Amino acid sequence: MTHSSMRLRRGAVTAVAAGMLLVPLAGGAAFAQGTAVPGVSAATDPPVAPGTVRELTPAVAKQLDEAVQRVMTEAKVPGVSVGLWTPDKGQYVRAFGVADKATGQKMSTDLYTRIGSETKTFTVTALLQLVDQGKVGLDDPIGKYVTGVPNGDKITLRQLAEMRSGLFNYSADEGFYKALTTNPDKPFTPQQLLDYAFKHPVLFAPGAQFSYCNTNLILLGLVVEKQSGQTLADFVQEHVLTPAGMHKTLFPKGAEFPEPHAQGYTMQTASGKVEDSADWNPSWGWAAGAMISTLDDLRIWAPTVATGVFPDGKPMVGAATQKERIDTIKTTIPGAGYGLGIFRVQGWTGHNGSLPGYESLTIYLPEAKATLVVVLNTDTDYKGAEPSTVFGEAITKIASPGNVFNLPAQAAAR
Repeated sequence: MTHSSMRLRRGAVTAVAAGMLLVPLAGGAAFAQGTAVPGVSAATDPPVAPGTVRELTPAVAKQLDEAVQRVMTEAKVPGVSVGLWTPDKGQYVRAFGVADKATGQKMSTDLYTRIGSETKTFTVTALLQLVDQGKVGLDDPIGKYVTGVPNGDKITLRQLAEMRSGLFNYSADEGFYKALTTNPDKPFTPQQLLDYAFKHPVLFAPGAQFSYCNTNLILLGLVVEKQSGQTLADFVQEHVLTPAGMHKTLFPKGAEFPEPHAQGYTMQTASGKVEDSADWNPSWGWAAGAMISTLDDLRIWAPTVATGVFPDGKPMVGAATQKERIDTIKTTIPGAGYGLGIFRVQGWTGHNGSLPGYESLTIYLPEAKATLVVVLNTDTDYKGAEPSTVFGEAITKIASPGNVFNLPAQAAAR
């Protein structure tokens, strides 16, 4: 979440395309610090302690309805679906607006959506499973597995996962942006993506600072494939999605997009005008941002990735490995830390995603065992913030005022 998933947006390099924590073009999340949520103020009666969620009564649901619709209007979001689930305070599941502006098809809670940088949480899970199997080590240099990486003898797998490699983000390369927006149906190979990154000098010494970067995840995806002997998509399906019971989540091989799905609206286009991106090929995001899911499947994923335990109680990754994943390091974003492909923001653990036309936010509040998922069909920023963040802040100001989700905006990776 913190950095956008995979956004491609021209100019910024912080968050990233495809998976987003922000990723313009594929991203993830960008947050504008101090972003004003339209007409929303934190609920105060009765007081809600940190780590808890307000009882989701009809009156609170009405406040949430009004807040979500207000953000939609102000940020000009065509459609959004929201799910907030708790074990003891009720649940709130709603869809607003339209999935298709041309036909007027209503947004609904059962639609497939592109999840951008949330893909990173699956790729890193696959890597951590290989760590548990002794097939890779987090402190191994990437050069042990992939040749031709600048500083490859020094950059570790851990530094790639925690966004401290110093490598250039391929989605911030001007040539890449032009190639993608000129022909969004074009398939990209992982090596082509790396070539865009590696023609740039490294930004800093490995481990010196935090910089959200899609290039890191492409490399980790290649490591998973090499050490498992499976494609990344097959490994994730067999070892993550199937045991988690996530039957409507997939790693597409091309531009396929299961029905029903919302159309996606983006201004990250060659013309600079709003276009429908539903059929764009997400291969450019690959291990950093190409996956597809649904509101209900992301509901399963939020606690699963945050705890490292599958819904049936079996470990997804070992306890010690999971502890390393969520041992977040402070970032330049106030109140936000980033671990191994996951962030913690004001007590919420998870990730956000942004790909042209789509954004998502999947977070978990451990103390309350509460899950919040937001999916929407535009990636156009509102007052410098990703709309998924604005929705997250508006919802948590009402439902969990002791833990208000807000991610200050970083320049999204182009």
